Amino acid sequence: MGQSCCGCGSSRRSNASEPLLLENEREAVADLLQYLESSPLAALTTLSFSDNVDLQRSAALAFAEITEKEVREVGRDTLDPVLFLLGSHDNEVQRAASAALGNLAVNPENKTLIVRLGGLDPLIRQMLSPNVEVQCNAVGCITNLATHDENKSKIAKSGALVPLTRLARSKDMRVQRNATGALLNMTHSDENRQQLVGAGAIPVLVGLLNSEDTDVQYYCTTALSNIAVDGANRKKLAQSEPKLVQSLVTLMDSPSLKVQCQAALALRNLASDEKYQTEIVKSEGLPPLLRLLHSTYLPLILSAAACVRNVSIHPSNESPIIDSGFLQPLIDLLSFEENEEVQCHAISTLRNLAASSEKNKGAIVEAGAVERIKELVLAVPLNVQSEMTACVAVLALSDELKPQLLELGICEVLIPLTNSPSVEVQGNSAAAIGNLSSKAADDYDAFNKVWNKPEGGLHTYLVRFLGSTDQTFQHIAVWTLVQLLESEDEVLYKNIKTSAFLLPSIRQLAEARSSTPHGSPTAGGTDGGKRVGSDASISDQEMENGADEIAGLSRRILDLTDDGDELGSDRKDAGGAGESPVEGGDQNGLGLNGVDSGALRYGVVERDGEP
Repeated sequence: MGQSCCGCGSSRRSNASEPLLLENEREAVADLLQYLESSPLAALTTLSFSDNVDLQRSAALAFAEITEKEVREVGRDTLDPVLFLLGSHDNEVQRAASAALGNLAVNPENKTLIVRLGGLDPLIRQMLSPNVEVQCNAVGCITNLATHDENKSKIAKSGALVPLTRLARSKDMRVQRNATGALLNMTHSDENRQQLVGAGAIPVLVGLLNSEDTDVQYYCTTALSNIAVDGANRKKLAQSEPKLVQSLVTLMDSPSLKVQCQAALALRNLASDEKYQTEIVKSEGLPPLLRLLHSTYLPLILSAAACVRNVSIHPSNESPIIDSGFLQPLIDLLSFEENEEVQCHAISTLRNLAASSEKNKGAIVEAGAVERIKELVLAVPLNVQSEMTACVAVLALSDELKPQLLELGICEVLIPLTNSPSVEVQGNSAAAIGNLSSKAADDYDAFNKVWNKPEGGLHTYLVRFLGSTDQTFQHIAVWTLVQLLESEDEVLYKNIKTSAFLLPSIRQLAEARSSTPHGSPTAGGTDGGKRVGSDASISDQEMENGADEIAGLSRRILDLTDDGDELGSDRKDAGGAGESPVEGGDQNGLGLNGVDSGALRYGVVERDGEP
């Protein structure tokens, strides 16, 4: 990334304002190198440590010429004389020595050796030089050194960040470009990011977003994107940089694809916070994001999809996103088989848009999202299946849409997914079926059609979940059975009543009451899109309450099938069947808290974003 500001004629130094060597000097160096061919290092070392500045200049120029032609791993015997020359008070020696060191710093092994041998201190001194050429070469060398992970922390602690930040404002574009590149290289760890913030880098980087240089825009946009990963930094940005969002929105229309991409990614990271989610919409960020979604360039599609996903978390953004024309592009991206991440972002956004508005749910279904999900869901990767089934579960909360979803045959794909190798997919699919079963319609024929097929049908799924050691899966099954029986559909009643497996399992659960072993697997809905497993922190009381809920619903099933008397006189009244399977919740998912005894305890994340 780093570029020396003065070169020896190769294309690698195409930005030079003047050649390091005049033609006659180049010929002289060539003659010297030819003369010293037998032992050049020993001779150059002697010249380097000479008290004669002219000899030092010759040595420095020779090192610059040699390293320009060939970059390879070197040892201390080569670096010691170059580092010695770096400490010279002569600008010409400094300039050539830093050019040589910058060339050597392209090699990964050389990067770490230069730092271990103390190369940072003289480079920092050169960054403070009034000579622009010396500044540029020194910063370019630091930029190259900062690409190695082992060096980043050492550079941050060396005192280099303050002069780098100052030089990022240089009037010389070459110095500015190298300095912002170095600052970017320092943003890849939390510790370094905090030190950058402490060095005053944020206002400099934000100010340079308006630079006319594409490379500077790219370095600053990417650096700010990395800085915005940290919540504390986002808070500081919100407090001190009121023009940041508007600058990034503008850069999404840059002629440079890489700048467009990084601007969208920076907005994605900022949109982890509620303030920025609304500010992006108010700053007219949706039109350029929509344009990027229509791109044929994968990085642009990915960055825009990720950004829209986070922006869609805020309820007030749902309608603006839909009204701006995002639905069809998002549905089209569900078929984007080239990249699983794009598919996940698209379906997660659709789920967020459906979270709090019946109107939006209807618009999503009307746009063809459910048909596309049905077409794709059995063949997409597990992560995408999890998001798709979660989206269907949210759409199925709408009483108005349930008949339409059932008519589309969505249960035909949900039922096989209840036996997925993914626990998340199993739970989301079952939750969707449960939601559909509640007040579905006068006609429950859609459930009868899938009673025995596909893959054993609704019957086999219910038997499997009733026999699960997972309390949440048991709860889903008994809750769904209550809904199906309360529909008073004669065919469903007969299917349930005559099953050789369902009612025996229900009797066991009804009799178990609160005797569920404390060591059994637990579940509490979802957390960040991932279902909480047996390592979740679920209290004993919560587990006992869950077992009581299951027992109560089981007794309700036995009452509805006229088998309740078999339990004896100590049977408890289970009360009503409860509310819809998924209720309330926030972007962090639903747990056991606040769920009535009759309600389905498995929830899908209603709002989802990506940090």
